[in-house]
Amino acid sequence: MLLEVKDLIVRYGGAMALKGISFAMEERDVVTLIGANGAGKTTCLKAISGVQSTSSGEIWFHGQRIDQHTPRSIAQMGIAHVQEGKRLFPRMSVLENLEMGAFLRKDKDGIGKDLQRVYSHFPVLQERRRQKAGSLSGGEQQMLAFARGLMIKPKLLLIDEPTMGLAPILVQELGKVLLEINQEGESILLVEQNAVIALKIARKGYVLETGSIVVFGETKELLENEYVKKAYLGQ
Repeated sequence: MLLEVKDLIVRYGGAMALKGISFAMEERDVVTLIGANGAGKTTCLKAISGVQSTSSGEIWFHGQRIDQHTPRSIAQMGIAHVQEGKRLFPRMSVLENLEMGAFLRKDKDGIGKDLQRVYSHFPVLQERRRQKAGSLSGGEQQMLAFARGLMIKPKLLLIDEPTMGLAPILVQELGKVLLEINQEGESILLVEQNAVIALKIARKGYVLETGSIVVFGETKELLENEYVKKAYLGQ
């Protein structure tokens, strides 16, 4: 098993953001967490990457418990977290931002190959590689944030709301790239409010509501689930 989350509880002050959730995913899998704002999706990703401390429960990655590790050591293990809101270095160039994604790596040849790989997925980033990241369009900045995560050479890619604010054509394009990345070997844990897109990309899905998992299963089943259709698919 690649990732196991067991009875995870996260508190903000006196409030419970996650109420003992459990789920797992295998290597080369694509799993999605869907739910409304405040459901606990982002908190879950932050707990896995070490950005958010946990109150109780366990997180295991490749058979090693990681919930007490630092974000740096978790990244070194091969977990990349593409956080909501892009979080680029706006005054640095596109290329410099991509190079920052590889700051923990020492394999110069591998970094060069992965740079060409992200350019193949996002040709516009190669065209704008000397341009300051802050001057890119919103869609281009989202592509850069995603590409920077790939430069870590992750075994697991955590992606938080990648389609937020994007035009429909860019949403479709990003969805296609996610599938391509998965086919190349990366496992993906996707948090996405666009449930239609998320359930079409992922193999398995979990629906979070106020910190608890209320529905889960294969995405083909969730797409036919009456509750999911009414609450999240607008049907």
